[in-house]
Amino acid sequence: NFLGTKQTFAVFANVSDSAITHSQYAALRVKDAVVDQFRERTGRRPNIDTRHPDLWLNVFIHNDRAVLSVDTSGGSLHRRGYRLESVEAPMQETVAAALIELSGWDGERPLYDPMCGSGTLVCEALMRYCRVPAAYLRAREGKFGFERLPGFKPAAWQAVRQAANAEIRPLPDGLIGASDASGRAVAAARINAAALPGGKRIIFKTKKFQDLESLENTTLVSNPPYGLRIEKGEAGGLIGEFGDFLKQRCRGSEAYLYLGKRELVKQVGLRTSWKKPLRSGGLDGRLVKYDLY
Repeated sequence: NFLGTKQTFAVFANVSDSAITHSQYAALRVKDAVVDQFRERTGRRPNIDTRHPDLWLNVFIHNDRAVLSVDTSGGSLHRRGYRLESVEAPMQETVAAALIELSGWDGERPLYDPMCGSGTLVCEALMRYCRVPAAYLRAREGKFGFERLPGFKPAAWQAVRQAANAEIRPLPDGLIGASDASGRAVAAARINAAALPGGKRIIFKTKKFQDLESLENTTLVSNPPYGLRIEKGEAGGLIGEFGDFLKQRCRGSEAYLYLGKRELVKQVGLRTSWKKPLRSGGLDGRLVKYDLY
């Protein structure tokens, strides 16, 4: 119903708490089953394409029960398509989007990231304010899985895309800014932001946060290094310095910090307004809000 011998497919698998403990083995067995039934029925078989297959199949095995699904996404949806350049330990796009969402930032005042890395947080802030659909750049990741399924109506899909894209609004000059001590990171952030509508209007600087002028009446968002990108002994000291920076030069602002290790919250040295768990990639992190007076 979904696949012919002239098309390609691929299988990805997840296993947990089961007698089958290896996900690649599970995927291989499902692949063999699909290929074998095609050979038995037609004498031919579809080929495998692990990058851009016509059909993605997913097998999920938990407690010795397997669920086989047709993937209508066509790969992971967390990849927005703007991350053309990267630096070590980049923040996942969906985690950054959650941070911006939880901050409640609505564009009423400027937003700034003083340790921007490859720019994921400010890119997500732009997408939120400018109403850029999450899959605006999807063509770089390939088609959605549903575009290859029987019954797909291209005209209806194009109408949906056009309606969503029509909601995009321009980014005002000076509304979003960012900086980082690493020139390489800032160069990557500029390239990534430029892939989005209005991204060239984000102001980037190569500068340590210690050398920044005051950032008053601003929404600050940041994902400070926490031991994966710098030596573990340096993380606490850097976080403490950043806490002093927030206290002394960011009056009237709100700061939202994602700390990948929750024990670093105490190192900031400021009273928190709230803390929310944000777990991703094996990290039991915390998003922490500070009201700065």
